[in-house]
Amino acid sequence: MPRKPSGRRKHQPLGLEILHEDRDIIVVNKAAGLLTIGTGRDGGRTAHAALDDYVRKGNPKSRQRIFIVHRLDRDTSGVLVFARSEEAKRTLQDHWRDAEKTYLAFVEGHPDPLEDTISSYLMESDSRRVYSTKDPKAGKLAHTKYKLLKTVGKRALLEIQLLTGRKNQIRVHLADKGWPIVGDAKYGHKIHRNKRLALHSHLLSFEHPYSGVRQSFEAPIPDTFHQMAAAPPPRKPSGRDQNASS
Repeated sequence: MPRKPSGRRKHQPLGLEILHEDRDIIVVNKAAGLLTIGTGRDGGRTAHAALDDYVRKGNPKSRQRIFIVHRLDRDTSGVLVFARSEEAKRTLQDHWRDAEKTYLAFVEGHPDPLEDTISSYLMESDSRRVYSTKDPKAGKLAHTKYKLLKTVGKRALLEIQLLTGRKNQIRVHLADKGWPIVGDAKYGHKIHRNKRLALHSHLLSFEHPYSGVRQSFEAPIPDTFHQMAAAPPPRKPSGRDQNASS
């Protein structure tokens, strides 16, 4: 069994929901809009910085610290795991290929076929935009498996299995197919305005770095997803509609 933390902590991390904590790992539900780790221009407002402060109980001189295992895009919400030691980090990353990562995404359009695996070589431009290439020497092979769960108006809710972990992989693969994620201003096109990127890391399963026991963690589905699933987006009134109401 995982080693339990020594006592409950009163100092809570800002902007994060802790799903699980022990002496080796901390699993959180990250909010959309929060960076995983700093870029030098964020002023320390990141999940990593918040958890570092949390384990130090606000004491900057504490030797406690947090280690990055994997990342989520700033605008992606959901399950994110951090290690509490260098050893735990190495163990998790050495076996990360065996981790199961399930996402939920609302996309523009209706995917066809209803279930499939998207594969391409991905590379990054000088402007940090990721795109698919046919050159296997230039890009890194990426696989994204999806399944249609529901259609709502002109949109669709997908369950996604991330089979590889490339930067912006899900967003690029779905946009390549003509089904950009709702709210994706970077890779989308002709997208209805949305408060956030409709991509959520829902389930994460991996072997605990100390016990070796397989553990699964689930981040609650965001309210915005429930709202989008309940009804199609409002239709803009046409000129005929406006004349009829005047």
